[in-house]
Amino acid sequence: MTTAIGLLAALLTTTAFLPQVLHTLATRDTRGISLRMYTIFVAGVLLWLIYGLLMHDWPLILANAVTLLLAGAILILKLRHG
Repeated sequence: MTTAIGLLAALLTTTAFLPQVLHTLATRDTRGISLRMYTIFVAGVLLWLIYGLLMHDWPLILANAVTLLLAGAILILKLRHG
């Protein structure tokens, strides 16, 4: 049950980034996105991913790997089009 709750939480918080990624890819508009916030956030997600790997915690690993890809994509778009 605990793992199921963790996976559901991971699914919800990770997919929350999808609309922002799709919108940013479609419009290339990154004016409303904070470079500082996304830089700090991506660094934090990377550390959570490392922590999950060290703990062998699959919900943490999966959620943070996908979130790192999505938030990293937004960060890259911000750097390119910011």
